[in-house]
Amino acid sequence: MKEFEYVIKEAVGIHARPASLLAKEASGYKSTVLICRDKEKADAKKMLSIMALGVKCSETVRFVIEGEDEDAAADKLEVFCRQNL
Repeated sequence: MKEFEYVIKEAVGIHARPASLLAKEASGYKSTVLICRDKEKADAKKMLSIMALGVKCSETVRFVIEGEDEDAAADKLEVFCRQNL
């Protein structure tokens, strides 16, 4: 299992466009990818699940990745976050 935290920099938080991009990116991995805000968890492969978290700018989210390609997924998702969220 791999984990990392990220502070959201997108001015309006994770709205439809970044949620869609994140779901598309996460769906490219066989591993289970969860995004967590406080005690809430969402499947990062599902746009509506991500949006339901209601993540705002400056909030910290935690990604939990588990599966056969977790190392590559964690590395790539961390880069994705820096570039898009």
